[in-house]
Amino acid sequence: MSLEQGSGIWITGLPASGKSSVARELALRLRDRGLPVVVLESDMLRKVLTPFPSYSEEERDRFYGMLIGIGDLITRNGVTVIFDATANRRAYRDSARSMIPRFIEVFIDCPLEVCRARDPKGIYAQAASGAPGTVPGVQATYEPPLQPEVVMDCRSTPSEGAELVLRKIRELGLLPV
Repeated sequence: MSLEQGSGIWITGLPASGKSSVARELALRLRDRGLPVVVLESDMLRKVLTPFPSYSEEERDRFYGMLIGIGDLITRNGVTVIFDATANRRAYRDSARSMIPRFIEVFIDCPLEVCRARDPKGIYAQAASGAPGTVPGVQATYEPPLQPEVVMDCRSTPSEGAELVLRKIRELGLLPV
C-alpha cells in the first residue's frame, strides 16, 4: 500500500505578524476534517535543533535545511505539514517548494510598525535598544514571497486567515476538504 503525498503549507511573514495563530487555527480545521496534520513551529524546533541559537546566516541555513528535510519526510508519509516559520530568505521557502510537490506559500502581510506594536517576545524592543541581534525586517533582511498562493492581511482574524487558506487548498485540489 502506498500513501498519498501530503501537502506542505508554509506560513511566512515578519516576526509577530500572526503566523502561529493562523497555523494553529488552520491545523484545527484540517484535523476537524479528519486529516493528519503536523505543525512545524520554528520557535519550538529551534530549542531542539539549535539549543543555543545565534541566528547567524550559517545557523539559519542549517536550521531551515533541517526543517525542510523534516517536513519533506512527513509529507512523504501522507501527512500535511504546516510550516510556522519566518524563513527570512526566499531561498528557504523555494527549497521547500522544490522538494514538496504539493506545496503552497502563505504570506501574512504585516507592516513592521504593527509587528513592533505586537512584539510578544520583546525582540523588536531589544533591537530598538541597540542590542545585537538579527531580527528579520530590522537587523536582517526579510524577503517576502514573490508569488505566494495566499496573501492575507495581518489584521484579519486567525479564523479568517485559516478560511482563506482552506479556500485556496480546495481551489488547487490539494486536500479533500
